Amino acid sequence: MSKSPFLTDIAHKMRVMRYAKRTIETYLHWIKAFILFNGKQHPKDLGDEQVERFLSHMVNQRDVSQSTQRLALNALVFLYSKILNQPLSLNLQFINSKIPKKLPVVLSQDEMRALLAAMPQAFLLPAQLAYGSGLRLMEVVRLRIQDIDFNYGVLRIWNGKGGKQSTSN
Repeated sequence: MSKSPFLTDIAHKMRVMRYAKRTIETYLHWIKAFILFNGKQHPKDLGDEQVERFLSHMVNQRDVSQSTQRLALNALVFLYSKILNQPLSLNLQFINSKIPKKLPVVLSQDEMRALLAAMPQAFLLPAQLAYGSGLRLMEVVRLRIQDIDFNYGVLRIWNGKGGKQSTSN
């Protein structure tokens, strides 16, 4: 994280509001990019026009995808509404990205078998759990031996995405 007291304060407030670590890092990245784009001016001195120029610049000069542009917009909406208490206008006029979303690559069962067969032993069990049960990365990383119920053949997932607790067969 940057040494900026402003960005440090935002990170602290986001932790207090219980935002995920990766969300904090991502929002800080886009807030910092916005500040640098505007010549290091403080965001409280900027407004809708500068946000529109920044988002249009992302499409015109940086050629970012639509999801990246939306992520930057979400970070700035958060900054202005939750941190600065100066909500942005609801009708921002910026150029939307037209780059289509990339389709995810899905492996066939044979390709998945080959991948698991070639995987180092240290990563094999977590990879098999993620593939076989559909767990997310952080759910696998946080899994403990107490969360495995061998009698019923289930896993207990704590602090899953969205704060949901679940049991997976």
